[in-house]
Amino acid sequence: MKSKKIGVIGAGGIGQAFAQAAAAAGYEVMISNRRGPETLAAFAAGIPGVTATDRLTAATADIILLSVQWQFLEAATAGLPDLSGKIILDALNPVILPEFVIPDLGGKTSSELVAERVPGAAVVKVFNTLPPALVQTPGTAQGGKRVVFFSGDDQAAKEEVGRLLDRIGFAGVDLGGLVQGGVMQHFPGGPLAGLHLVQVPEHA
Repeated sequence: MKSKKIGVIGAGGIGQAFAQAAAAAGYEVMISNRRGPETLAAFAAGIPGVTATDRLTAATADIILLSVQWQFLEAATAGLPDLSGKIILDALNPVILPEFVIPDLGGKTSSELVAERVPGAAVVKVFNTLPPALVQTPGTAQGGKRVVFFSGDDQAAKEEVGRLLDRIGFAGVDLGGLVQGGVMQHFPGGPLAGLHLVQVPEHA
């Protein structure tokens, strides 16, 4: 079966780490940022399977990682092409940098607000609880797989994300619905934010 294309909107630490891990697993990855593809040319040139592109082209992929600073959410999602049937991997944390201001979310989870910005897409919260160095390396010194939490309301999308994580080499852990899981993944303050777990091989 042909691999699904992956787009990355936001080429910060998590965006670049995920692009490298996905490309290493054989996915075709298109990465973008707000400054233009020429600023990512050197990064992409060093990683087979990764191409630098613009935000609108990255959004044509089947699976799209959204990984921008919270204050850039509106700009990153403005005017995107039809996202019907696509999966948005929401790696955002609701923190305004560099001041580290916690915005008022109006009683909603950050992923609910992300979902409002990407109508038609299935949003899966993932990759927001680990630093870039760990996202880039699914394997561990302990010989196990690095645990990655995810949550969402679309079961088919979550199954697709589970397969993606497995192919890259992570141990995916489904936390349930977008609100339920999002609260646990929420940074800062969520019980799973920053928690680094390893799934060790079962012994006979």
